Amino acid sequence: MNRDRLTRWIYPLVGILLLIFSLYILQKELGRYSLDDISTSLTKISDRQLSWALGFAFTDYLVISSYDLIAFHQLNHYLDKKRILFTTFITYAVSNTTGFTLLIGGGIRYRFYSLWGVPPRIVAKIIALGNITFWLGLFSLGGITFLVNPLQLPSTLPIQTMAMQYLGIAALIAVGIYLYFCWQRKSLKIKGKMIRFPKSITSLSQIAVFALDWALAAAVLYCLIPDYLDKSYLQFFSIYLVAMSASIISNIPGGIGVFETVVIFLLPESIFKPDILGSLLVYRSMRFLIPLAIALIFICCFELRQRWRGK
Repeated sequence: MNRDRLTRWIYPLVGILLLIFSLYILQKELGRYSLDDISTSLTKISDRQLSWALGFAFTDYLVISSYDLIAFHQLNHYLDKKRILFTTFITYAVSNTTGFTLLIGGGIRYRFYSLWGVPPRIVAKIIALGNITFWLGLFSLGGITFLVNPLQLPSTLPIQTMAMQYLGIAALIAVGIYLYFCWQRKSLKIKGKMIRFPKSITSLSQIAVFALDWALAAAVLYCLIPDYLDKSYLQFFSIYLVAMSASIISNIPGGIGVFETVVIFLLPESIFKPDILGSLLVYRSMRFLIPLAIALIFICCFELRQRWRGK
């Protein structure tokens, strides 16, 4: 079995195993509670919590919609900003929920940008820069968080705080090497193709936008989670970062099941578990389902308008 075929089997297998394990943990943690407990937990979320969470969710999608602005600026290609924001919002609103970001997100970008005269090679570079933004931001944010404010993991896990800090150092070293290549304007030749690193200011902008995106996304859930002793945004952000990383590794659409399992497992045991699940359900609605519904309406309206113009 060659390397490509092995990789094709390993990633889905890891995702399936993580999903099965997550469902087992969720059943273990929530099995003794009824649907009435979860329904009651939804009523405990105050209007103030919902207002703050909606505000953060709205602001977060404004930030997400600016990802491609950085790419267009780096590539020195002009397109009306409204069109860029429109396309980027739809791209992430759909791909964040359905998964397969490269395939679905790339398809959406190609559909809209090519219609507005952006050459395919530029679209391909925009997609590549979007992926770089994600991994560069994740390594930077994860590195700083794990180094400065490492998560205190439950004693049942055989992972010490020092290991988290080492992981943070390794991530920051990788980011540092990448930024050095950007600063020096280095190029790499891979499989006969020359890859040029973006300007250092572009990479720093990518890190800043990604950090703001995830900080706002974490704030949405933080507002919805019930109060507990020593509740701290910075400590909660570490939990959010681990949960999001696990959901990304699982490659399950939206990280559903995996994300919830990690959050429930890492939050203090003193919190009533159905209350956490109720908060997570509202979070998913605000962060995924509502933006997806809006994006689908935008797509339908856009396509109907295009057909009307074509007649």
